[in-house]
Amino acid sequence: MSSLRKTKCDAQQPPKIIAEVGCNHKGRLEVAREMIQVAAVFCKVDYVKFQKRNVLELLSAEEYAAPHPIPHNAYGPTYGAHREALELDIEQHLRLKLECEKFSVGYASSVWERTSATQIASLRPDFLKVPSGTNQDFDLLEWICANFDGQIHVSLGMTTRWEEERLVELLASRRRLADTVLYACTSGYPVAFEDLALLEIERLREDYRSQVAAIGFSGHHLGIAADVAAQTLGAEWIERHFTLDRTWKGTDHAASLEPDGLRRLVRDTRAVAKALAHKTSELLAVEEPQRAKLKRTRCTRKAG
Repeated sequence: MSSLRKTKCDAQQPPKIIAEVGCNHKGRLEVAREMIQVAAVFCKVDYVKFQKRNVLELLSAEEYAAPHPIPHNAYGPTYGAHREALELDIEQHLRLKLECEKFSVGYASSVWERTSATQIASLRPDFLKVPSGTNQDFDLLEWICANFDGQIHVSLGMTTRWEEERLVELLASRRRLADTVLYACTSGYPVAFEDLALLEIERLREDYRSQVAAIGFSGHHLGIAADVAAQTLGAEWIERHFTLDRTWKGTDHAASLEPDGLRRLVRDTRAVAKALAHKTSELLAVEEPQRAKLKRTRCTRKAG
């Protein structure tokens, strides 16, 4: 058998790494710009991603007026006021996109409803992200399919198999499945290792990889060990929440990586991509001098 076997791991490209800022900028443009610079220059990620919500469109009157479920994380007296305090407007998102371009990193955003999708699509990012919470909003998905020609990234957290199949059927019916990246995801902040269910990556690859652009992994866990495992299972995109300080007020900071953790994730996944291959020959060049010095052979059995 040839020693030059080809598998899905041969000559593997490293996964694209997304620094998910989300709303970890605390609603402050200057913090968001600093996070772009750190993620691009120090961490060397491929994309920096934000979130966009039209709060009045997304929330019912009851949801808007309700208190934040974790009061010490609230940026306003009601959940709606909290959400609005963390929003950046579309002009600020344009400035963030320009900031990303300045530091040679991709800009992207999650969109939670149609108004936000329309606004962010006008900036022509490489992709729009549909978060787990709205992946069954078919009005939103229909609009994206019809009006946005970039990739459509979709997280599958808190989603049943039946809901997943409905989502895939819609994208297929609109001839957009080939532009889609599906993300294995468990929605929790943070998620315990026993709930990460990384083998969902393998299942998604088996079920959909021949039809979609890629399979990704969106993680809300601690550390970076699981991300390397996700890479070896075939995740081609890895998204991690990013913060400058995990002690800042807010729901997502505790499940986010600080700069050094994100830097290590990028470094390690790029190193692992080089290692995930079969030998290109039975003996590699690096082995030849060691073989000459260390290899011992002994055979006492007579031929025949």
